[in-house]
Amino acid sequence: MVVGAAQGTRRHIEAGELTVHLLVTGAGGQLGLDVSAAFARHEVTALAHDRLDVTDRDQVLGAITTLRPQAIVHCAAWTAVDACEADPERAFAANALAVRHVAEGARRVGAHVCHISTDYVFDGTKSAPYNEWDTPAPRSVYGASKLAGERELDIDATIVRTSWVCGFGGANMVKTILRIAAQNPELVFVDDQFGHPTFTADLATMIRRLVIDRRPGVFHVTNQGAVSWYEFARAVMAAAGLDADRVSPIATAALVPPRPAPRPANSVLDNAALRLSGVPLLRDFREPLAELVARLTAF
Repeated sequence: MVVGAAQGTRRHIEAGELTVHLLVTGAGGQLGLDVSAAFARHEVTALAHDRLDVTDRDQVLGAITTLRPQAIVHCAAWTAVDACEADPERAFAANALAVRHVAEGARRVGAHVCHISTDYVFDGTKSAPYNEWDTPAPRSVYGASKLAGERELDIDATIVRTSWVCGFGGANMVKTILRIAAQNPELVFVDDQFGHPTFTADLATMIRRLVIDRRPGVFHVTNQGAVSWYEFARAVMAAAGLDADRVSPIATAALVPPRPAPRPANSVLDNAALRLSGVPLLRDFREPLAELVARLTAF
């Protein structure tokens, strides 16, 4: 049950899964929408930015102490990477100080926090996938602000780092590729930045599992299959029944104009903590990609 507001807490066994009262911040974004849907059998208070400004401490503490959720999935963030580079204070307010407010509120009511973070906490220079124990070294303001947010959390919180996020709601690269393909005969994407595309419907199911289990620590959660943006664009075109050969590669250094914020060349996240815990990993990204493209092109 997704609701706009709720009082009190409830917990009982339902079909073998412990039911929780959950607060979702940033619920209007593509991940927030799917997290709310993934917890549909639970008691969900889903608050988008227009109902909860997470940079406002009074609002955050008021909402948490009134609703008294058992768990909080903190999806709210400012993810405009290049805009963050131009406005570091706003970036740190939205991505770091806001997490401090959520953590403070959670302590007051004993709620478990699941915070969503990013591959941008790494510099992208490692020659192998990044695991959860690698030392972060962000190169961009966005990455630095998200790492600062991670450090605001208590040791028992869950931190989910993910990458290249795409979903049915909101803006993302799948929609961008389809739009460009409809307007241009040729597309150009960089072939020297690599990562795991991750789809919000799949990601949300893993977030639900981690929250229900109250698993502490850092988890890298992505769909499987490492590709460059060039290879991903070709996969999107193929999934849409379009000619993938319309996509051409380009080096990041050749982009004109260059992007204001540096991108990690290697954003591939090893889901080591899940794997070592015996938790099945999310499926290959091509499966949810095909499902998403089918939904987007059905209209």
